Amino acid sequence: MLTITVWGLSLGQALLVTGNILLVSVTALIGQSLAPSFALATLPVALQFLGLMGVTLPAALLMGWLGRKKGFLIGNLIGVAGALLAFYAVQHNLFPLFCLSTFLLGMAIGVGQQYRFAATENAPADKAPQAISMIMGAGVVAAVLGPNMAIWFEDWAATKYLGAFAALILLYLFNTVLIALLPLRAPTAQEKSGKPKSYGELLKNPSLSGAIIAGSIGYAVMVLVMTATPLAMQACGFDFGSTANIIQWHVLGMFLPSFFTGRLIARYGTYRIIQLGCLLLLGCVMLNQFGISYWHFFSALVLLGVGWNFTFIGATALLTKSYEPADKARVQGINDLIVFSSAAAASLLSGYWHSIFGWEILNLLMIPAILLAMFTLMSSQKRAVIIANPPASLG
Repeated sequence: MLTITVWGLSLGQALLVTGNILLVSVTALIGQSLAPSFALATLPVALQFLGLMGVTLPAALLMGWLGRKKGFLIGNLIGVAGALLAFYAVQHNLFPLFCLSTFLLGMAIGVGQQYRFAATENAPADKAPQAISMIMGAGVVAAVLGPNMAIWFEDWAATKYLGAFAALILLYLFNTVLIALLPLRAPTAQEKSGKPKSYGELLKNPSLSGAIIAGSIGYAVMVLVMTATPLAMQACGFDFGSTANIIQWHVLGMFLPSFFTGRLIARYGTYRIIQLGCLLLLGCVMLNQFGISYWHFFSALVLLGVGWNFTFIGATALLTKSYEPADKARVQGINDLIVFSSAAAASLLSGYWHSIFGWEILNLLMIPAILLAMFTLMSSQKRAVIIANPPASLG
């Protein structure tokens, strides 16, 4: 049985991801309307991921020292500040200030990435993959609420999309209260005072390095294609409602499989599920070569979401088996730093590549990265097997 704390964290994750998807639905479009050039349309999205990237390692280390509750409260308060600033920036058409606000919101999102690790700490040891899946499955709520909130609040005020940030302020305030009430486990003595390994020594672990590489590439591919989709659909003449609907189904693809991904991992193993996710990502980018109808965008974005789900949850489950308690904060921090650095680079490149290469070529550029992840995983799995079962020495 999963604990009440895991269920509470799942609700908190649902609220945070709702806010994230709300941002995905409107940020590139706001950036396009405020930016001095089209190539900078996704700069606010990139700064969001830069904020996320920059806070990951400090947040993990801070939680190792202060505990999860204080760390999550700090993250939510940063989110409130970022949403307030975004509200003001959109109201007054201030592109630099909007960029700063998305950077702060990225920091809040970065702190929230630790929810999945907190869930494993507050669940029975044999239920860790299911706890991760429960946290990620909470995104189903976000898939329904996030894009719809963007539509509901689109014309809430005279300034378009302003209402989205009013809703975001409320989401972060509610989540702050929720975290304050949850009984989160404090760091153990071994986690706080154990002697950690060096980063170089940690990265020699093939399971750890394989998890980081798969998680990084899977996330980067998903972010780059997802961020470019609203721009591609707008260029093809689709209205905002159509775009928001496809983003909604994409997010359902990202999170709905979570309810059985943990069981699939338990049955077939993490490596196979991650590889399956990579194949689905390949399916997405290939499908985008065959047309630009609504159903081409729809089907490709659903495949993209499910592929991300299998790669990300699989990589997270693999990661949690690859370190000792004393190394927990360092490994979780460096993993998220690398993963979200890749996502930040992808979001920044998304608008630029779409403007110079176009939609079809942008998708083709994803293929070498996906193949690299697949071959790296195969190599990591073989090395892990050799380490676990060393060959008998001759003589």
